[in-house]
Amino acid sequence: MKTLPNYDLYGTEAKPAWLDSFSFEWIPERSAPNNWEIDAHTHDAMMQLLYVCRGSGEALIDGTKWAIEPLCLIVIPAHVVHGFHFSPEMDGPVVTAPQRPLEALAAVGRPELLSVLRTPAVIPVAEEARHADALMPLFLALEQESRAYAPGQIAAGSALLLALFVQIARIGENREAGAGVERSRRAARIERFRAMVDRHFSEHLPVEHYAAALGVSAGQLARLCRESLGMSPLDVINARLMHEAQRELVYSTLAVKQIAGFLGFEDEAYFGRFFKKHAGRTPTAFRELARRQLADER
Repeated sequence: MKTLPNYDLYGTEAKPAWLDSFSFEWIPERSAPNNWEIDAHTHDAMMQLLYVCRGSGEALIDGTKWAIEPLCLIVIPAHVVHGFHFSPEMDGPVVTAPQRPLEALAAVGRPELLSVLRTPAVIPVAEEARHADALMPLFLALEQESRAYAPGQIAAGSALLLALFVQIARIGENREAGAGVERSRRAARIERFRAMVDRHFSEHLPVEHYAAALGVSAGQLARLCRESLGMSPLDVINARLMHEAQRELVYSTLAVKQIAGFLGFEDEAYFGRFFKKHAGRTPTAFRELARRQLADER
């Protein structure tokens, strides 16, 4: 399996994560030149929000297929693997923005939005929904702001995006009245699981350990991850290990054996097999290729 491409916008290589810019475009601008097919890829630091107003298609989000019919919103958090198949009639706005600055803004203004920002979803929007009329004016204001190149552009864009997610949360509450508390609990558990994996990924703890710490069974955790992330708990742990392994191989001077030990692998050969299974090449080959690519960009 080859390493998935990482883009800011599909087909354009990712910029540094510290670049707090946002972009606006319409779905056909990037999809039509690619025959309405967007292959699976990720955005390392950027989240995307799509508003499907016309056409139909299919989204593949972390291994789960979602049908796309207008009107609907598609939320793609950073690091989530996603791809699309669109019909030629497909249209609607797409906003790409840095995940962490937006989360920081939400944490201050409306912490309840964090679960919406961090959870991949396809959200149907009924035309008669109470808050649906507020969506397009906010998207159009974002489009205008993205073209302005005026002082305060990023601040204004971030505020408009936060307002959009407020409307999205309201639509979700109206659409699934009574399910909000349970949905919030699921999102909170997922965030706790991810935080635990961030702290303990190099310890190679079994899934049962994480489940017990969360107060659920291993089967319940597996179901929760499948429903919320489209991944198994082991997939989440392995993805975190791979992310750290790739970062160390590219940016550190440690030998492969040292990196294996740092990541909790007692056997360098086992680390090599694990890495090749997920990246499609050996750690040494990956390091050489990545460093050549970095050198070419300088």
